[in-house]
Amino acid sequence: MNWKERIISTIKGKPVDFLPFVPRLDIWYQSNKINNTLPKKYKSFSLKEIVKDLGLGLHTVVPNFRDFLNKDSQGLLGLGIYNLRNNPYKINLNSIDFRFETNKEGLTTSVFYTPYGEITTKILFNKRMESDGATLGHTVEYSIKDINDVKALGYIFERIQVEENYDNFLNFKKIIGDDGISVAFCSLSASPMHHIMKELISFEKFIYELNDHPAQLIELAEKISIFFDKIIPVSIGGEAEAIFLGANYDSFLTWPVFFKNYITPYLKKYSDMAHKSGKFFLTHADGENKGLIKEYIDAGIDIADSICPYPMTKLRIKDIREEFQGKITIWGGIPSICTLEETMNDNEFDKFMDEFFIQIEKGDHLILSFADTTPPAAKFERIEKVAKLAKNFYFRF
Repeated sequence: MNWKERIISTIKGKPVDFLPFVPRLDIWYQSNKINNTLPKKYKSFSLKEIVKDLGLGLHTVVPNFRDFLNKDSQGLLGLGIYNLRNNPYKINLNSIDFRFETNKEGLTTSVFYTPYGEITTKILFNKRMESDGATLGHTVEYSIKDINDVKALGYIFERIQVEENYDNFLNFKKIIGDDGISVAFCSLSASPMHHIMKELISFEKFIYELNDHPAQLIELAEKISIFFDKIIPVSIGGEAEAIFLGANYDSFLTWPVFFKNYITPYLKKYSDMAHKSGKFFLTHADGENKGLIKEYIDAGIDIADSICPYPMTKLRIKDIREEFQGKITIWGGIPSICTLEETMNDNEFDKFMDEFFIQIEKGDHLILSFADTTPPAAKFERIEKVAKLAKNFYFRF
């Protein structure tokens, strides 16, 4: 059984030869590679070579957000649009009138021109962030300064043209081979309103505007929905095994009522589309999930990526698995702080992992990974230890 077969069988709830451990190591690798702190044996290895040497599956869920399709793609970041080389879709930049520049401090300023006025965004990605292994930038200036900006943004989103990028995606899939599954990245936002909250306005201002000007935000969400209805069918039409839509939920930030009203219907709409095309549907649920589990089930999610339980959140892994009822596969499950010596000493780590393997019971619908990701300062021996524990786990199907 190869890794692709092992992962797919796990998602389907079928028996596998051992518990899959497919940790997200990209940030850990990039940071340690830049800082020349990789384990001595792996100084000259690529990430894929390290994964193969350790006998792990290749984590292919979260893309490199700096791997732009072309030089102009960087200018779209302030709109929450990631026009990446390995996406199954690409943005036709001729449909957007904008200019951008990046200064020596790594601040990218973009200006979008519309009949309703100009929209300016500023995204920071500096050497410190790169050294930490990050590929996502920090928003310094959001596109929405006041409610009058929504018309200009609606004009932009409804006119964005989307094309197939299947050749690049197929090359990406070929590189993965049988070491993992190919995941088509669509958006970090799960729905149009979530996109506004997450990418276009500060959270505090969003709350005020949703209360004071709901009609204007709903109108903008409808325009963003046009964009979603372009990128997601194109992504589903490619040759990915799984479709990635939405990330970074939290029961405080995306509270259950908001999730039910503004996120669940869209996830359900697109998960149904994915299922009709024989694709798995994945969302990145890395925050506090108390109160949100029912929404994931109602939305038809197949894979809850980067589930992070107690002690980083309130729910234990046992609680989450019981609520999922075997309907959703967890990809994650091990809190990232477990890898850090400053958080757990070796005895505490061993005790935590012993309890963890008791809580997962029969072990079905579980692909182990450190959630949200493996930190750059992770103790490497703990990665190796989890790999051994996973292979020695006794299934009780």
